[in-house]
Amino acid sequence: MKFKRLHKIVMILTCILLVAGCTSPSGQNKNEEKRTVKIMFWDESYFYQQYGDLFSMKFPNTEVEIVSTNNLYDRSDESEEFDYNKALAKFIDKEQPDVLLVNAGAIKKLVADGKLAELQPLIDRDKYDMTTYSQGILESIKEMGDGKLFALSPKFSSNGIIYNADLFKKYSIEPPHDGMTWQEILDLARRFPTDGTEKERIYGYGSQYNNNLSELASTIANEQGLKFYNGQTKQITLNTDAWKNVYKMAADAIASKAIYTVTGDGFQGGSMEEYYASQPFLMGRMAMTVGGSHILENIKQAADNMKDYKSFEIGVAAGPVDPSDPTTTNNAYINELFAIRAGSPNADAAWDFVKFVNGEEFAKIKSKTLNNGLPTREGISKEYKGISLEAFYKLKPKMALDSDNELTSIPSSFYEKYQPIMAREIKLLEENKKTVDEALNTIQTEAQAALDQAFKDQEAEKAQKDKK
Repeated sequence: MKFKRLHKIVMILTCILLVAGCTSPSGQNKNEEKRTVKIMFWDESYFYQQYGDLFSMKFPNTEVEIVSTNNLYDRSDESEEFDYNKALAKFIDKEQPDVLLVNAGAIKKLVADGKLAELQPLIDRDKYDMTTYSQGILESIKEMGDGKLFALSPKFSSNGIIYNADLFKKYSIEPPHDGMTWQEILDLARRFPTDGTEKERIYGYGSQYNNNLSELASTIANEQGLKFYNGQTKQITLNTDAWKNVYKMAADAIASKAIYTVTGDGFQGGSMEEYYASQPFLMGRMAMTVGGSHILENIKQAADNMKDYKSFEIGVAAGPVDPSDPTTTNNAYINELFAIRAGSPNADAAWDFVKFVNGEEFAKIKSKTLNNGLPTREGISKEYKGISLEAFYKLKPKMALDSDNELTSIPSSFYEKYQPIMAREIKLLEENKKTVDEALNTIQTEAQAALDQAFKDQEAEKAQKDKK
């Protein structure tokens, strides 16, 4: 009897072990199998700093091989017109990465060529939670793939109207609100006083980068989706009413003295404290600026590193916006989109990477700093040092899918002639020696001639090379 009972117990335990073996979690098997995933990225050390170390901790069984994109933008042969899409397709065919790092403009062509795997079936299969992923960014990415999802990005950057609430209170001026246009921002800036010395006065508006007429005009034009070059016709496109209105807006704003402009060469090096001191917004002498969340990080660093730093209340409003499309922004950037190569033999490992770096766990770890952008997972970074980040998520990113690729087709020799033309005419405009119409007409004519010549030189070099 004892033997029969013992035999029965052994049989039951054997069955339990067999069932357990057959039903072990897929994640457990996944972490036991040794596998490799090839990931396309521009810099290996940065990849591990941002993604690789955390992924390897989560999936210690998965060996990551970085396929560098250093040679993708090779422009050594100026005799040939650079075509980014062709260069990318050639790179993918040669290197066969499992995970692709792609930009917004490339996705449509890659999808058409059948080089990307659709992600929605994988999301559905794994019941991968996308409820906290920014719906505006998700829609924008789907638009890149004609309504289907072929990539995801763990982070994005977006501009907002960042303002010094204390200055608005001091001068009894209504602070910025969501959805302001550039015209409204510049009009608001003019309500602040313009008296005082350069190093002590306040400014209604200014920027760390867009601090002269040409740069301000380019920033305004970008929000309106204006382009200075049409890649299909190979034509400069500055001589239009839209561009003239933009330059007039910028010129009037600069002339009002309410806008901060850099005299001379600006900050030319020194200590971090000297750098912070050269930035009027960080020093509380500027009512508004437009920029990304990294500005909030800069304010924190200035407060931490400067003696007797005077802090001020900060607010953020969503904008600026194009008046013709006030719910979107052209100043949001999704720089690191990860996709899976169609037909990849390591698709499961590739999806594990894409899924992990776009998940809430990863977002929470990376949300401690704003220097690398904001997480696409909403609700992770609600505020930073008491400053609400909600405004950065309010506008839907509008991707200019072709502009970046168009610009890469311009011969680099063109810019050597274009930049002096632009500088000369803008100076004449600033000195009231030319009107906006006259300056842009001249730029249009001379820049087009320079561009035509650059393309001719490129063709001649190519023909000469073919003879050899």
